[in-house]
Amino acid sequence: MTSTAAEAKGFSNISATTATFTLLGGKYAIMANATGTGTMGLQVASADGTTFVPVHTAFAAVTGFVTVDLPPGTYKFVIATFTAVYARICRVPA
Repeated sequence: MTSTAAEAKGFSNISATTATFTLLGGKYAIMANATGTGTMGLQVASADGTTFVPVHTAFAAVTGFVTVDLPPGTYKFVIATFTAVYARICRVPA
C-alpha cells in the first residue's frame, strides 16, 4: 500500500469511469447523485493488479447511499450512462 492512500475521495460533475484511487480500508460510506438514467458502482483491483471486480451492487437510481467494509486497495467508480454524477466515498470512524 502506498503512502497516498486516502480516507475520502470525491468526484464532481463526472460522466465516465474515474481514474483509480487508493483507500486505507475499513468501513466506508458511499454517497452519489446523478442526472439521467444509468448505473454506478465501486470496483476494486484484484490480486493481479489490473482486473477490477465489483464490491457492491451498482446504484441504479439517481441518488444512493450505502456503507461497505473495504480492504486496503485500489478502487474506481464505474459509471454507465449517467451524467452529472457527484460521488463521494469516505471512511466512517470506528
